[in-house]
Amino acid sequence: MTSAPEQDKAAASGEALSSGMESWLETNVDGYRGPGTLHKFGFGQSNPTYKLRAASGDYVLRRKPFGPLLPKAHAIEREYQVLKALEGSDVPVPRVRAFCDDDSVLGAAFYVMDFVGGRIFYDQRLPGETPQARAEIFDAMNEAVASLHRVDPFKVGLEGYGRSEDFLKRQVRTWTKQYRASEDVRCEAMEQLIAWLPENLPAEQPVRIFHGDLRLDNMIFHPTEPRVIALLDWELSTLGDPLADFAYHTMVWRVDADLFRGFADLDRPAMGIPEESDYVQRYCERTGRDGIPHWNFYLAFSLFRIAAILQGVYKRAKEGQASSDDAEEVGRKAHPLAEIGWSIAQGG
Repeated sequence: MTSAPEQDKAAASGEALSSGMESWLETNVDGYRGPGTLHKFGFGQSNPTYKLRAASGDYVLRRKPFGPLLPKAHAIEREYQVLKALEGSDVPVPRVRAFCDDDSVLGAAFYVMDFVGGRIFYDQRLPGETPQARAEIFDAMNEAVASLHRVDPFKVGLEGYGRSEDFLKRQVRTWTKQYRASEDVRCEAMEQLIAWLPENLPAEQPVRIFHGDLRLDNMIFHPTEPRVIALLDWELSTLGDPLADFAYHTMVWRVDADLFRGFADLDRPAMGIPEESDYVQRYCERTGRDGIPHWNFYLAFSLFRIAAILQGVYKRAKEGQASSDDAEEVGRKAHPLAEIGWSIAQGG
């Protein structure tokens, strides 16, 4: 077996699979016919992701990083579990084919799923699209999110996928702890949120699958139709409050374009982007809700959460451990986002 760096290099250049890997795929992936080659995608850096090209068609292989890992980190077995559970539901997910936890096959645990060809939009402002096309894309995104939150996890075998009680309370505590571990200069807005959020927790919602990172660029759209055909990036998923998941998805309506890829300062009607209230109402219609009480709490919590995440990015950048060249610049956005969150908490 080649070393980890050599395997990554080979995958990027499309080197053929080993005979052992070919044998495993033929045995465990129905209909697989080799020879196959791996080609590394530019995304999926936390868990390296590859296009697997074979005589029987194209697949996607997603594996853990090589070497020692932190406990519970890079849990691709959970990604496989949730994708498998959602097969046959209204949620657009790729079909997963097989999971391998035998490190001797590839050097790390991995799973294989079908390749889904389509469009990925990396800018939520959708430059180059017509207003009508934008409206249709946003409506399709709304339906994809609603379809996930309509699923009862206990009816699809995910009852053990996460703790089902005190989700928001635990989340506020977790992100407060994460922020404290990385804070530098005092941020008054974060201090206010840390005090306010635990005192204003809404009643618990029926548990649903919490994706954790519902963004436009985590969805694959049909090549020509305004329809989501695959929802990706499940590494943060668990069981929890669907309204917290939806609010995190929706907070871009409150953020300016130059701050965090939002569109609070854009001419949304002219662009075909729905207003936040209309987008929320459509989600409520699709999930059978009569509005969302405590909406300001959910938005404030979402901005608090992303501010805590970005504060960690900033600290790692300052310590020379950044994962990207612009990490320090991105991390500096933590305080302004917290300020927006505290304004919303106060009724803004």
